[in-house]
Amino acid sequence: MASKAAKKANLLDHHSIKHILDESVSEIVTSRGYVEDVRLSNVRLLVGTIIIVIALFAQFYKKKCILLILLQFCLIFNSGSGTYIVFNGMLQLIIYTKEKNAILFTYPPAGSFTSTGLEVSSKLPRFSDIYTLNIASADPKSVSANEPVHLTKSVTEWFTKEGVLVEGRFWKDVEALIDQYTKEPKKNK
Repeated sequence: MASKAAKKANLLDHHSIKHILDESVSEIVTSRGYVEDVRLSNVRLLVGTIIIVIALFAQFYKKKCILLILLQFCLIFNSGSGTYIVFNGMLQLIIYTKEKNAILFTYPPAGSFTSTGLEVSSKLPRFSDIYTLNIASADPKSVSANEPVHLTKSVTEWFTKEGVLVEGRFWKDVEALIDQYTKEPKKNK
C-alpha cells in the first residue's frame, strides 16, 4: 500500500493554507457519501464562455452585423462591448449571490431521508490565522434543511511548524462538524 503524500502549505501565504484546507474538506465530505453538485459551476462556465465569444467578436469582427441575433446585440449594445458588460455582470451576480464563500455544493447522500444536499463554505481572512468552516443546507427553505453549523479554529492547530497538515486532527474536526449538522434535532415536549 503506497503512502499518501503529506499536504504541505506555505505558512506565510494564507491562500496556500486555505486551498489545502478547502481541498481536504471536499475530500472529507465526498468520502461521507455526498456527491458534488456541479450545476452552478457549469452555469458559470457557460456564462464565461459566452463572455469570451462576445469579447472575441467585439475585438475582431469589423464588418456590420449581418445575422439577426448579432444584429440585435449590435444595435442594443454597440458592437458587443455592452453585451460583454451585461454577461460579465451576470457572472459576478451569480458569484456574489449564490456562491459567496462556498467551496462545495452537494446532492443528498444516496439512501438518505433528507431531500437537500450541503453547502460547505469557508473563510480565512487575510492576516488572520482563524479558519471558519460552515455547513448549511444547499436549499435552506427545504423542510428537511437542518440548522447551519460552523467550526472556528486557528490553523496552527492543524499544521506543523514545517507547514504539513496534520490530516488526522483536521479530519476529526470536520467529521465532527458534519455529524453535528446531520444529527436529529431535539424535539420539544
